[in-house]
Amino acid sequence: MSTTTRAAVVESGGAPFTLAAVELAEPGPHEALVRIVATGLCHTDLGVASGGLPFPLPGVLGHEGAGVVEEVGAAVTGVAPGDHVVLSFTSCGDCRNCRGGHPAYCATWLPLNLIGGRRADGSSTLSRDGEPLGGHFFGQSSFAERALVDERSLVKVDPDVPLESIAPLGCGVQTGVGAVWNVLKPRLGDAIVVLGAGAVGLSAVMAAALTPATTIIAVDRIAERLELARELGATHTVNPTEESLPEVLHRLTGNGGADGIVETTGNVGVLRQGADALAARGTLVVVGAPPFGSEVALDVNGLLPGKRIVGLTLGDGETQSFIPALVGLVKAGRLPLHRLITPYPFADIDQAVRDMGAGKAIKPVLTF
Repeated sequence: MSTTTRAAVVESGGAPFTLAAVELAEPGPHEALVRIVATGLCHTDLGVASGGLPFPLPGVLGHEGAGVVEEVGAAVTGVAPGDHVVLSFTSCGDCRNCRGGHPAYCATWLPLNLIGGRRADGSSTLSRDGEPLGGHFFGQSSFAERALVDERSLVKVDPDVPLESIAPLGCGVQTGVGAVWNVLKPRLGDAIVVLGAGAVGLSAVMAAALTPATTIIAVDRIAERLELARELGATHTVNPTEESLPEVLHRLTGNGGADGIVETTGNVGVLRQGADALAARGTLVVVGAPPFGSEVALDVNGLLPGKRIVGLTLGDGETQSFIPALVGLVKAGRLPLHRLITPYPFADIDQAVRDMGAGKAIKPVLTF
């Protein structure tokens, strides 16, 4: 039996979110019906809503959901009604990367999560007035009071941790943390630079503060975010509008360069500056996504001292183990995620979008 729920629908590229009644299909064998308690707002949602990606619209976005399971399909074994869950990306579970513990690099990741708008078999999870809507976004489409969620998007979490405080773990936070823990893996005395102090960048700062790195440099143009970065563990901050970024990074890293850099801005000019600031055998992790087709020029000879530039999707984490570990750190107060969150009632989603675009909110979280 289908379920009627209220969702934020994007009618076309560039249109605002409109609250409307939609129909959720009956859960398939590997799906669950989840009552959404909170969901984060991410730049990826805004990019798709603007028409920047070929996701089928009208549709329902949202991919940082957290809620309570209400119903499960016949083949679901990992969760049961009443369980608290964080929702993350989905994956096939059977390709080489999925089997190897790297589901963010699933062979079918793009159609399953970002651009397909339907289940893997082509069927729709959402409709309105009998017409299919784009859905199944990251296996969830959580900008709704209830969501039909793919089993591999479901992560069971500690019910004692408020869901409003951990919804962003599904995408932005695990991306920033994973860039540091899963790729850079700082050693004692390393210098880590985070380019951009948004939700992903500040998550990387918090993660670096839990490693043996002794120099953690946050870079941003907004003074308030740099102040917050210091409070979250940055040892130094840089505002590139006030001083030369290459010169300051050169000085703060003892003229040797950075051992690890996390680039979150999506600005190819900033990416180039990061590549030039690497130490020998240093690694630059590219997280920020510029428009498709963007290119960056690199000094090839400058890369020869063992420098690496690595692209990253969703922190390259295995969600079933990674996200519960992050929840434990939030519960213990060691990952102060609440410092990034600004809550908004679901009905105020467009205000949350405006505030995020204006830099007034680092991580808006819609509450239901």
